[in-house]
Amino acid sequence: MEIVIADTGFIVALTNRNDNRHSDVRTIYVQNLYALLPQTVLVEVAYLLGRDVGIAIVVAFLRGISASHFTITELTDQDIARTAEILEQYADSRLDFVDATVMAVAERLGITTVLTLDQRDFRIFRPKHCESFTLLP
Repeated sequence: MEIVIADTGFIVALTNRNDNRHSDVRTIYVQNLYALLPQTVLVEVAYLLGRDVGIAIVVAFLRGISASHFTITELTDQDIARTAEILEQYADSRLDFVDATVMAVAERLGITTVLTLDQRDFRIFRPKHCESFTLLP
C-alpha cells in the first residue's frame, strides 16, 4: 500500500458533499491508500469547514479521523526548518505556508504522491527526493 500525503483542499472537498470536486476526491479516497495528514492541514481544514459548512461537520470530521484512511502527523523541527527554506526559496511564487509544510513532510518521509486540488503550488515546487510530486486527483 502506497503512503501518500494529503493537502487541505482534498480533505475539504472530501468532507463537504456540496463541493464541486467531491466526487473526484471520493474516487481517489476509496482506493486502498494510507494518507498522512499534517497537523497544519488539520487546522486549516477545521477552519474552512467551520466557515463554509458549519461546526457540526467539523465535529463529524474530527470524530471520523480514527476510522478513516488518514493518520495525523506532527511537524518536526526539521520540517519547520525546511518549511522556512521552501518559503524563502519560492518567495516570488507566494507559496502557501500549509502547502510548504506538506512539501517538507513529504520530503522527510520520501512520499511522492500528494492528494491535493492545488496543482499550481505543488507543480512549481521541486522536491529534493524526486523529480516532481504525483498529484491526485
